[in-house]
Amino acid sequence: MGQLRRESRGMRWLRWWQDAFLSLPLFTLVLLAAIWGVTLHFIDAERAAARAAAVESVQELIATYEAQVARNLNGIDQTLKLLKYVTEKKGPEQALKELSQQGLLPSGLVFVVSLTDARGNTIASSPAARNIPVSGQDYFKVHKARNSDSVYVAQTMRDQSNQDWHLHFTRRLNDGGGNFAGIAIVEVDPAYFTSGYERSRQGELGVQGLLGQDGVLRVLRVGEKISWGQSLARAPQSLAHLQGQPQASPWDGIRRYMAARPLHGFALTAVAGMAESEVMASVEQRRLNHLWEAGVASAVLLLAMAMTWLWCWQGARARRRIRLAQETYAAASEANMDSFFVLRALRDEQGAIADFRITTANSRAEKMTGLSKQELQGQTLCAWLPETRNNGIFDKLVRITNLGGTHHEEMENIMPQVDARWLHWQVVGVEGGVVAIVRDISERKATEERIYHMAHHDTLTGLPNRSLIGERLRQAIERARREKQAVAVAFIDLDSFKLVNDGLGHNAGDELLKQVAERMALCLRREDTVGRFGGDEFVLVLPQASGEAAGIAPLLERIRAEVIRPVMLEGQEVQVSCSIGVSMYPRDGADPGTLLMNADAAMYRAKDGGKNNYQFYACEMNASLEEKLALMDGLRKAVDEQQLRLEYQPKLDLESGRIFGVEALLRWQHPERGAIRPDQFIPLAEESGAIVAIGEWVLREACRQARAWQDAGLPPLTISVNVSPRQFDDLRLEARVAEALQQSGLAPRWLELEVTESLIMRDVQQAVAKMRELEAMGLALSIDDFGTGYSSLAALKSFPIGRLKIDKSFVRDLANSADDQAIARAIISLAHQLQMRVIAEGVETAQQCEFLRANGCDELQGYLLSPPLAAAGIAALLQAGTATASIPQAGKTPTPASASLCV
Repeated sequence: MGQLRRESRGMRWLRWWQDAFLSLPLFTLVLLAAIWGVTLHFIDAERAAARAAAVESVQELIATYEAQVARNLNGIDQTLKLLKYVTEKKGPEQALKELSQQGLLPSGLVFVVSLTDARGNTIASSPAARNIPVSGQDYFKVHKARNSDSVYVAQTMRDQSNQDWHLHFTRRLNDGGGNFAGIAIVEVDPAYFTSGYERSRQGELGVQGLLGQDGVLRVLRVGEKISWGQSLARAPQSLAHLQGQPQASPWDGIRRYMAARPLHGFALTAVAGMAESEVMASVEQRRLNHLWEAGVASAVLLLAMAMTWLWCWQGARARRRIRLAQETYAAASEANMDSFFVLRALRDEQGAIADFRITTANSRAEKMTGLSKQELQGQTLCAWLPETRNNGIFDKLVRITNLGGTHHEEMENIMPQVDARWLHWQVVGVEGGVVAIVRDISERKATEERIYHMAHHDTLTGLPNRSLIGERLRQAIERARREKQAVAVAFIDLDSFKLVNDGLGHNAGDELLKQVAERMALCLRREDTVGRFGGDEFVLVLPQASGEAAGIAPLLERIRAEVIRPVMLEGQEVQVSCSIGVSMYPRDGADPGTLLMNADAAMYRAKDGGKNNYQFYACEMNASLEEKLALMDGLRKAVDEQQLRLEYQPKLDLESGRIFGVEALLRWQHPERGAIRPDQFIPLAEESGAIVAIGEWVLREACRQARAWQDAGLPPLTISVNVSPRQFDDLRLEARVAEALQQSGLAPRWLELEVTESLIMRDVQQAVAKMRELEAMGLALSIDDFGTGYSSLAALKSFPIGRLKIDKSFVRDLANSADDQAIARAIISLAHQLQMRVIAEGVETAQQCEFLRANGCDELQGYLLSPPLAAAGIAALLQAGTATASIPQAGKTPTPASASLCV
């Protein structure tokens, strides 16, 4: 209301002046003078404010740049001091090597560290570089002539060892007598000292640089252009008065607001500035706007004077508006990933630091704290972050403020005012306070945690892997030792897992492992650990209050029951069991290795006991393990010491009654243990890998014997040799077969290779390819133990095989089992439909033989015909029976001819 009354009084005075005709020109001149006076005054005021802001910004810029450069130079100085100390104490040959091993050398990506002897020859460098003499360089001559411990900063240069331009920071080395012994050198790209240039703050023509005391620029950055080596007529000492006032730059003549600060301890001066044209650009633009507005106002006013009193009255009511705008210049770069806080120390009456006040912060600090710069500025540290008094941050800030230097560390953030889980903070001491540089490293820490998890957990099941299991077991043992308790270690192996993996493929096997792992994990307590030890083996670490088996038996039984529950894999219901071995701390061992070994031994006892059970370790189990190891060791010698031999079981053609072939069966006659059963040593040969060498010997010996019978005038026989999975996977299988045939002289058509059903179903495409290569050599192929694996009828028809062998498990109860009879009929019918012959193994009774003959089985093999015989026995059998035999019929007494075939 007061403003309206003032405006009404002004209108009355205006009308009074308009009553007189002669007062109008004077009134017009007064208005014009007021318009232009106010406009020019406002322009001058804005220009003065902009200049003052530029001076303040340059002072802040040089302070920040001084702190950054001082931090970098202090790091280089510390490296030179460390090099001097270690070199003078331990000699130059060991200095760099020891410092590198301790991780005390700066990054080789940025710095090159080297040492020279007293003659200027480079004797060591990191990273390794070409050794060149430096005796002719100025920095070498200076140190040699002057016994000083100060750092010498050479002019920017390049040499034969490093073709890139770089700065040399050097320090003299002395021997034990104080004589010149060489120099320590740290080389760095000059651009390293201008990497903090902020384009958004300093513009395209801003300046950062380092000037030596000799008046030569070590590095100069103008916008995006970096140069060096310019010699300034003005000495560095004369630049000390540059405190932000604009003047023409000596290197390009552009007027800039410049500031310079000498760097303590180094013969260098930090220079920074901003171009006057860029700083004042917005002010000049507003000046033009104001002049244009004043001109328009004057034109309107003059036009109003030419109009009638009505037009003058209407023009007098017009309001003149002046736009006022104020801008603040950014204190830090928007693109910087670090938060900057400039803290000034607040001291109490005794002069001790009582708190810190935030004087400046950048935009990244706003994002990290959620507060604006205006809200941050003026706050005290302890009022904003009271936790700093308790977590040690305040004490460290006080120490850096009083003593100077730098400090940095990583910490997990517990201050809710800062939006970051992990922080890396670095503090640089400056006059009257510190500059705190804070970075959010939460993402990096999360990545490290993921890498740690991947290194200690199984990628398939997500369970702890062998490494983490060992660590958890060590921790459990230590805790049990302190609390006088027990720890159970259970070693679990899945029974028949290989059959699933080979029959249904690795994807199905992986899915089975994942489901079993989930089931076992759900059975455990929070303090228990289940991990995948490798393959189909799992380990449980179970802390126990006592070492009694009764306390853990219910848990083991629950795990066994969960594992044996059926699993749906690729549309098929699959069921596997597990064998579990358990050892107890401290009864069965005092360290992880012993406990795992004994649990493994107990697991093998569970497998020997029929699988699908659990066994607790007993001392005698080691005897079984030693027996296994002894057999595996003996297998390695069996071939070379001729302990192995072959026996041959005849095969009979039911239609002709002729013996048409034999199957080569491996036997081991140990010199001390006597005859060892095949079911004892063949699995060990597979496990140890010795089966490849043994299988090659069997192949050569079988081919040699078949040829020997032919050379003796006996009827030719087809000799069948079993091929193990490891042999079948051998890339040289075809070559080994060809060598055996060539060495023996046996025609390929008299050799038949038997492969198991589960073996060829592991990788059907690869198996078919290899079998076709073998077929192309002229030999025959058959499937052994048919019906015991996971067969695919679509794949079966693609196999180049000529014979199916019915497994003896289906032949054993043919006389009494309707199921076995149905299976046998189906296999015979299937084989005949696929144009294959069928042979039944394990035929021991006339009833079995009669059933097979009645249902179209082509051939048989078993004790009804003959047990396995030595080579001489086969020769005698062929000679006595003239390669024919008669089989007794069910319910009839065997004839002498047939009885001669049975043992």
